[in-house]
Amino acid sequence: MHLVYPAVLSALLFCTGVYGVLARRNAILVLMSVELMLNAVNLDLVAFDVWLRDTLHAGQALTLFTIAIAAAEIGIGLAVVLAVYRAKGTIAVDALRDTAEPPYGPEDPGAPEGPGSTDPAAPGTRTPGAAA
Repeated sequence: MHLVYPAVLSALLFCTGVYGVLARRNAILVLMSVELMLNAVNLDLVAFDVWLRDTLHAGQALTLFTIAIAAAEIGIGLAVVLAVYRAKGTIAVDALRDTAEPPYGPEDPGAPEGPGSTDPAAPGTRTPGAAA
């Protein structure tokens, strides 16, 4: 078996995955692109295992570990994407900011005024100095 064919196919798959990670704005498509890159590595591992005629089949064993890691990564990744969607209402990667962002920015016209004021919509909060 020639090693060139799976190596070229693997390189094309990996480059497609890199393009997907860099160009996509949807978090689910970014995760799919990462999976495509991992599958390209799996193809290389199996192809080199067959080409080297390894008696221990180390390439195939590493491929099984990579598949298990990819399954765990996609499970955790989708859970994070779902949590971000519930919190922010979008899964666009460009629209997301730090999760510790304050509820009001200095340029927000709806922000309460004063140095000690709090969010009026938050339950159980009151502004300092207000009657109880």
